[in-house]
Amino acid sequence: MPTSKRRTTLETLRHHAIGMIPEAPDYQPLLDQIGESRVVLLGESSHGTHEFYQVRAEITRHLIMEKGFTAIAVEGDWPDAYQINRFIRHEADIETATQALGGFKRFPAWMWRNTEILEFMGWLRQHNGNVISEDRQVGFYGLDLYSLYTSMEAVIQYLERIDPEAAQQARKRYACFDHFDEDSQAYGYSTHFGLMPSCEDEVIGVLLDLQRNSISYLERPDGRLVRDDYFYAEQNAIVAIDAEEYYRSMFQGNVLSWNLRDRHMVGTLIRLMNFLREQHGRDPKVVVWAHNSHVGDARATDMGRRGELNIGQLVREHFRHEAFSTGFSTYTGTVTAATDWDAPMQRRHVRPGLPGSYEGLFHEARIPRFYLNLHQDETYDALKEPRLERAIGVIYRPETERMSHYFGARLSDQFDAMLYFDITRALEPLDKTSLWEVGEIPETYPFAV
Repeated sequence: MPTSKRRTTLETLRHHAIGMIPEAPDYQPLLDQIGESRVVLLGESSHGTHEFYQVRAEITRHLIMEKGFTAIAVEGDWPDAYQINRFIRHEADIETATQALGGFKRFPAWMWRNTEILEFMGWLRQHNGNVISEDRQVGFYGLDLYSLYTSMEAVIQYLERIDPEAAQQARKRYACFDHFDEDSQAYGYSTHFGLMPSCEDEVIGVLLDLQRNSISYLERPDGRLVRDDYFYAEQNAIVAIDAEEYYRSMFQGNVLSWNLRDRHMVGTLIRLMNFLREQHGRDPKVVVWAHNSHVGDARATDMGRRGELNIGQLVREHFRHEAFSTGFSTYTGTVTAATDWDAPMQRRHVRPGLPGSYEGLFHEARIPRFYLNLHQDETYDALKEPRLERAIGVIYRPETERMSHYFGARLSDQFDAMLYFDITRALEPLDKTSLWEVGEIPETYPFAV
């Protein structure tokens, strides 16, 4: 990009970016831009950054208190997140925060077992305890589909309480997966390559049986909890169907499995909103927490050119002007991440953003923290040209930074707003390891330049 054009972009950025003081951030400009949106997507450019979790929670508090939001839907598994839901809503079977987080055992556990989530759970529980009307309580829900075995077990447990005969039939159907010792990827590999028949018919059969008997299950006179329990079980049965297909698709290409996963997450969101509408008699408002790569519109990125879609695109298509998405970004600092899938978590140094990237541009603005409305005309025009954008998930490989963590994007079309933090620090896990405590030696050691 020519120097003169870069300077104009910088000047526009500096003029429109609204600085945020860490000790007393003013979220009112962002809340004003959100307006009457019913689905607000809050992103993150890593799954292990303290500031992203902290600020998402703060914004969500404002949306709950000032705009009447009553649900939080996250990039987490349905059965695990539902234990948080039961805790914050004072349901007797989940009495402590530790118990509520007990389901998050699968890698990467730190995404939800961390100090920011623990503090936010406490706030949500207190808020719900102070709300007079039950339909104003806030719920916490998971959108993801990795919980194949946990979801199947949850369906069986539900049926064992209300219909032991149906539970026995469901257990027989789900026994199709017993050969794989709860290894979902082994199931996907074996069925894709024809080593074993798939269990597709079995998981569909369980859902059909559940729905066929739904009227009798819902006729019990226990009020809201009966409806909640049925919805929880039905969604677990749907997770089992979509997870079964997802694990088979993993060996057919990344685009197919990615699209299946994000379609499932948006399908879960829509079913959740329909359920809440039926329960409360009004359109619900939901905050969605997920990675930037999920909440930013895929059509404005390299993902879209590869044929991938995501939550951000599907939500915009479904909810149109009632949807709002905010991206989060950082230039450098530390992050909680692993070097490979299922590897131990570490506290790693984040390399400075590459020249020519959005991170590099934001750093040049010399505003440590800021909010930016991307749909102001001048800002939109200045940031509509493609640039590199960084994405760190649960894995960070700085040695292959450009290839592993950057993709092309048109920021103005990807998000409605951006929150930027020049220097960030690693998310603090509840289950610290010695490897995380020690941290990573800086590349400049011993000179610390």
